[in-house]
Amino acid sequence: MRTWSSDQIGDLMRAFQKAAILGAGAELDVFGQLAAGPLTADELAGRIGGDLRATSILADALTAMGLLGKQDGRYSLAPGVGDVLTEGGSHKVLGMTRHQAVMMRRWAQLANVVKAGKPPARQPSTRGADGDERSFIEAMAEISAPNADSLIESLGELEFSCVLDVGGASGTYTAAFLNRYPRSRGIIFDLPTVIPMAVERMTGAGLKDRVDFVGGDMLSDPLPGGSDLIWISAIIHMLSRDDSRLLYRKSYDALPAGGQVLVRDIVMDDAHLQPPSGAIFAINMLTGTAGGGTYSLSEIRSDLESVGFQDVRQLRQDAWMDSVVAARK
Repeated sequence: MRTWSSDQIGDLMRAFQKAAILGAGAELDVFGQLAAGPLTADELAGRIGGDLRATSILADALTAMGLLGKQDGRYSLAPGVGDVLTEGGSHKVLGMTRHQAVMMRRWAQLANVVKAGKPPARQPSTRGADGDERSFIEAMAEISAPNADSLIESLGELEFSCVLDVGGASGTYTAAFLNRYPRSRGIIFDLPTVIPMAVERMTGAGLKDRVDFVGGDMLSDPLPGGSDLIWISAIIHMLSRDDSRLLYRKSYDALPAGGQVLVRDIVMDDAHLQPPSGAIFAINMLTGTAGGGTYSLSEIRSDLESVGFQDVRQLRQDAWMDSVVAARK
């Protein structure tokens, strides 16, 4: 067991500061405004709608962190920052950075959450609730896109004609399935406000004609029929076990005999300590959902079997979100 020093505790407690500075820069689009060239603090404040003194202090802090440069009173992007923190970046993580900034507001209230047993009221960022929702959808794509194709390939040969992507967001995994299986079709099912983003993404990927788009709520609406494979990706950690069983029941009802469900998520050990990233991520669900968490294979198996699924098995083990559990109707 680790022995802690006072300096280590201090460093740990101050770690939020740099994340908050970066999050504010992303939320206010500081990096996007500097993408076209250097700006003075006054010019930057005008672009982001910020107070001049506050903008100067933020820009100096970002410069001290190495994210910006400053010369002759003008700020510019440090090398590589445009690739990751602007809308047109080739390795963009702007959506995730903005989403993490929203999460920090909830995490800061963790002690109150533990006493109350429920998440705090949501506070929109300066981008508004719609902007925060878009950041979340973009974040999911940014996380999944680099590994989606290889993850689907790692599952071996799957026999299906149509995959239903439940809570499919902009369709990262739908695209991965359709690219891996060129004769297949897909259905993206998500909230009506999300569907336009999915249509945009699938159109850009040249896959729109192979995808049906259905708006609805996975807990209050029936799942669309017509698929023989259901993909539930990064969903169950947002749900209580009761709601997970409800979603599994809907999935069971939507599948034909012999159809499969694949659940991609963090899979914990029975003590809920390994992987450590999963134990920490459960805090994110505690501060952000009414009943979510991270679940063990035993819990996932029990919930799937309780609604009738059989042959529950883990196809893939991962230290983060890319474990996959399969079951058959």
